[in-house]
Amino acid sequence: MRILVYGVNYSPELTGVGKYTGEMVEWLSDHGCSVKVVTAPPYYPDWKVKEGYTSFRYQLKREGKVDVLRCPLYIPSNPTVLKRILHLMSFSVSSFAGLISLIRWKPDVVIVIEPSLFCTPGALLYSALTRAHTILHVQDFELDAMLGLGMVRSGCLTKIALLFERGLMRRFNRVSTISLNMLEKLKLKGVEQKRSMFFPNWVDTDFVTPEVNGENFRARWGFLPEHKIILYSGNIGVKQGLEVIVEAANQFRCAKDVHFLIVGQGAYRRELEKQAEEACLNNIHFFDLVPYELLPELMAMADIHLVVQRKGAADSVLPSKLTSILSAGGYSLITAEEETELGLLVGKYPGIAELVEPENTEEFIAGLSRLLARNQHSYNKVAREYATHNLRRDSILARFYSEIKVMCGKQSPAISTYEGTNND
Repeated sequence: MRILVYGVNYSPELTGVGKYTGEMVEWLSDHGCSVKVVTAPPYYPDWKVKEGYTSFRYQLKREGKVDVLRCPLYIPSNPTVLKRILHLMSFSVSSFAGLISLIRWKPDVVIVIEPSLFCTPGALLYSALTRAHTILHVQDFELDAMLGLGMVRSGCLTKIALLFERGLMRRFNRVSTISLNMLEKLKLKGVEQKRSMFFPNWVDTDFVTPEVNGENFRARWGFLPEHKIILYSGNIGVKQGLEVIVEAANQFRCAKDVHFLIVGQGAYRRELEKQAEEACLNNIHFFDLVPYELLPELMAMADIHLVVQRKGAADSVLPSKLTSILSAGGYSLITAEEETELGLLVGKYPGIAELVEPENTEEFIAGLSRLLARNQHSYNKVAREYATHNLRRDSILARFYSEIKVMCGKQSPAISTYEGTNND
């Protein structure tokens, strides 16, 4: 089967959408599919092109078993709302030319990854010309995230944008997304249930396990076995509301054994570093992302993992870091409202994580105190069991591939799809 994957983020990006798209493509190619990718040079979450790539010209390269066409785009060093829009629009324009260069290849399926919604008109036109089936996979409802965080304030502009989004989604053969609440949002956007698919993010549960020892990683970064490590790892952006970590570190400044680690890159990192410096905090530390092969050790070194978001963002984006935390059997503090996907997860599986209200520093600190007081000598069995039953990479990708074959008429429909992942 020929599959074209189209999206702005892709491997070797270590976090977020690019990581999952890269793993999906690798799995599909390993299972006999001929896959081509139209994407951008890797830049996220640093907002800087990685060495060996360029943002000024097209690059076509064989990466593993896959032909990857990387298209030029504008990458702002300080991504404001307007600059982000220009960034995504620049990719949609340059990548459409890349799509046209593949017009003779005639894929069976075109999979578009959102973000970015700007790419969908070009993808639909390309699919019509090549008579390919279409799937829109929504990792983030980028428009909802902007509205929820107050980035777009014009009521008229909001209505136009939502109508535009609704019209585009209705033109795809299938629309998939990563959580049950996000599936409900698809219904509100006019996507009929028969065209929607649950396609959650995954983790390699045989790679990220509670059996990994994190002491060597602690020693590498200068921490002692008796130190209590509170870890945030991932993108450092405005939508997370990470200033609450600085505020918490200030409250714990007299607890000499408690250390806060922020591992990652992003547009908001320098601002957080500045806040920590101005408060003269010695218990908060910033590190760059580690290579993927060291991820299990990074997970294992932490006593508490942080999954932090602002109000209004939790059901428009679902933190990809959570899958690794659960697989490692980590204890985590999540900021989310009770009615969101994350809130419902914590309610359904008591003990899987500690839930507190977003942007509430007092509750955040109280949640940390509760987790610090727990028994330190065991991993979170509820989290690990959930990961092994619901988040296994091969199971999730096999079901998704089965859905693709059914859509293309290459396989008969199964009695049920994805329900085991939803309800186990």
